[in-house]
Amino acid sequence: MKTTKLTTILQIKYPIIQAPMFLVSNTAMVSEAMKSGIAGCIPALNYRTLEALREAAKELKAAKVEGGSFGFNLIVNKSNIKYKDQLQVLCEEGCDFIITSLGSPEETINQAHKVGIKVFCDVVDLKFAQKVETLGADAVIAVNNEAGGHRGNLSPEILIKELVANCNIPIISAGGVGCKADIDKMLSYGAEGVSVGSPFIASVEANITDEYKQACIDYGAEDIVMTERISGTPCTVINTPYVQKIGTKQTWIESVLNKNKKLKKWVKMIRFSIGMNATKNAATKATYKTVWVAGPSIEHTKAILPTKEIIARLVN
Repeated sequence: MKTTKLTTILQIKYPIIQAPMFLVSNTAMVSEAMKSGIAGCIPALNYRTLEALREAAKELKAAKVEGGSFGFNLIVNKSNIKYKDQLQVLCEEGCDFIITSLGSPEETINQAHKVGIKVFCDVVDLKFAQKVETLGADAVIAVNNEAGGHRGNLSPEILIKELVANCNIPIISAGGVGCKADIDKMLSYGAEGVSVGSPFIASVEANITDEYKQACIDYGAEDIVMTERISGTPCTVINTPYVQKIGTKQTWIESVLNKNKKLKKWVKMIRFSIGMNATKNAATKATYKTVWVAGPSIEHTKAILPTKEIIARLVN
């Protein structure tokens, strides 16, 4: 696999970021990712306390090997009341990069750059890509309509080519990658690397239920649906019988409240909290309430495998 701007920026062997996944990503997965020559990333929200986040950063610094890289994902909007404290911890302890999501990355870029941390920003269109470039982002994560979780609206080809033609910083494609042929396709569009999440859900290292992992084997691309019932923002989940039962649209009460300018922010915060708790219960407990977040690339998941074997499938 060819050297790209991403491999150069992060000093990794392959142009792949193991994407940050709520509840799924952990230090064991990222450590194995680094050993296999790629970058790994964990959502800061996976840690309930700042001290736990600090310990994770220390653990990954100790585990880092040549050819690997690690970072953390920050939700940078008002729904994450821990954001500024999390940013401070990461700047104090250090990491190779931070990925920002769902808000303005300006403060993160300013603070992270002071201590030599690269900042990549999730974007779904050209407008926001150009905005974060002017703010000093080191690269953009182009979230397309094949991504898992909160996805974009444009196809990988259209989004990547538009950003490459109009931006001067590297474009990293997120969504629709489950095998090496998919990576080659994204790179052929002009991407400098890919962010891959869903294939790692069914990894040995993922600290989630076997039921969640098995669902990624039993279901495929055609079983992925969009729901508004988790975070208030459309999110992709596996269309289990429970999801079919509760529906994928927000309730009429939420719809009315979301149209009220004074209450909209608080409704979103409450929905975000409720949704995250529901997702946590489904991922970590044996429950019939199976709201499992995943993307279409689970189509390529055929067995629960060690992280290093999943990476080998992606690069060989």
